[in-house]
Amino acid sequence: MIIRIFMVTVYDDRIEDFRDFLQNTAMPLMTSTDGIETVHFGLPRPETPNQFAIVMLWRDLDALKAFVGDDWQEPHIHPDERGIVKERYLHHFELAA
Repeated sequence: MIIRIFMVTVYDDRIEDFRDFLQNTAMPLMTSTDGIETVHFGLPRPETPNQFAIVMLWRDLDALKAFVGDDWQEPHIHPDERGIVKERYLHHFELAA
């Protein structure tokens, strides 16, 4: 299984826009995607008010590639994120047994 951690920093004046995107677009999309065993959505804390995270556990690499394509190691953006997200970070790990 593959742990995929996707973190974003949004522009200070777009925090609520991203929160809306996360709740109304990303959450429904990710929770209904075949191959994602679990997904957790991280909201900002006071010390990092413009950072969000999505932590996904994928069944296998084939399932991940079926969703994002062969360039699975690159962060993908949804068209609704354009102009909202300032920086993106993506990390992958194998799940420890």
